[in-house]
Amino acid sequence: MSKIMTVDILSSIKGAKPSDSVNQLFDVIKSANKNTILNTVLANVVSLDDLRPDEVVESSAIEKQIIKENFPREKNGFLVVAKVIED
Repeated sequence: MSKIMTVDILSSIKGAKPSDSVNQLFDVIKSANKNTILNTVLANVVSLDDLRPDEVVESSAIEKQIIKENFPREKNGFLVVAKVIED
């Protein structure tokens, strides 16, 4: 009966050399992994044509005052938000 050994054990055997079939196997595994990652990335991509155009909407003076009162700290001309909590 043969003993099953992990790749780590097999790779640590002195004088062991990889065979062509093992190298081909690892190439197939690497290729499959890259294709899976690529497909995942492409599934999460949004085309620039699908994005809405940026439109500046001027706020009223009272809205600006309320915002500045709620975010009194400022850095480099931008209001500083202390902490954002998402649900």
